[in-house]
Amino acid sequence: MAESKQSENLPMENLQPQEALLVPVDLIRSVAIFLVILLHLSIEPVAVPTNMINLAWWSSDFFNSIARPCVPLFVMLTGYLLLQPSKVNEPLKVFFKKRWARIGLPFIFWGAVFLIWLVIFDKATLSWNYIVTAMLQGPYVTFWYLYMLVGLYLLTPILRVFVAYASDNIMKLLLVVWFVGSGLVPLGYVFGYSLNNNVFVLPGWIGYFLLGAYLPKIKMKPRRWRLFALLAVGFAWTMIASALMQIYPGPETYYFYDYLTANVIVASVSLFLLLTSVPVASFEKIPASAKRLIHIIGKTTLPVYLFHMILVEAFEKGLFGFTLNIMSLNPIIMTPLLAVIVLFISLGGVVAMKQVPILRRIIG
Repeated sequence: MAESKQSENLPMENLQPQEALLVPVDLIRSVAIFLVILLHLSIEPVAVPTNMINLAWWSSDFFNSIARPCVPLFVMLTGYLLLQPSKVNEPLKVFFKKRWARIGLPFIFWGAVFLIWLVIFDKATLSWNYIVTAMLQGPYVTFWYLYMLVGLYLLTPILRVFVAYASDNIMKLLLVVWFVGSGLVPLGYVFGYSLNNNVFVLPGWIGYFLLGAYLPKIKMKPRRWRLFALLAVGFAWTMIASALMQIYPGPETYYFYDYLTANVIVASVSLFLLLTSVPVASFEKIPASAKRLIHIIGKTTLPVYLFHMILVEAFEKGLFGFTLNIMSLNPIIMTPLLAVIVLFISLGGVVAMKQVPILRRIIG
């Protein structure tokens, strides 16, 4: 069945109608993109404190910690949508043509936008070497996600076959091996011990990708209070462990902020299960205006993701005639407030750009 272009975006694909009803896709996308913006705001302007009695740093640590599931949510949702058994026989040519339309043209367009931005406002020197390096490594730090997505796309046809035919026990074994190798074994580095890297060779992001295909199939869903408890544990673990790493600094000072740590995996999986457990029928009962807003956000996550940092930098640099960041007011209040402001202005800009036929095809 042909996919609906209107609801394609960021790292996601559409499902056939009967499959699309399993999880509230737009809700997950909306939560994830808000957390992305919250994360980028919380880490930008706050320096490492000289003492731990520092409201700005604790605020940054708190919002940084609760926002960490953002990218894992996107990757798990991508796995859920792309690794459906019904897609196992999709021709490779068709698959990669869709992927090019998904991120190829947006990469070129937004890459050019960021190169112009960096030359004008960051005084970067435009040269052939600069352009080639920008294309190979990414013109801006947020582009790392697109490169990771390309890697997942390259493996998707292979993983579709695995997901379609692997037994439940084999899938569990693979996910356990991934969790131990990615989330637990590296903890030894924090304490000065390490296991030979050749023992666990399963790449990190593939685990989240496969979890997206596996988790919605779990027959016996845990009670929601247990998921909330695990989510709270994951958040607290990230926040407290990161603070302790500041008190007792070492070579892995920011280890617990990594997306592939046990604490972030626990929080991400719990949040994903909580969001996927929202009944579609209940989601349909929310006010029409709220449902429409969530749908609009959900279908524009890629351009919002790529555009929002320009807005954040513009506020930081005072390009609108005033400076606005999380330190403009109490950071506990200003961080989520500014995240909402950036989200809605970014969304408005993207919706306006989509009214232009040419831009609609290339911005994502």
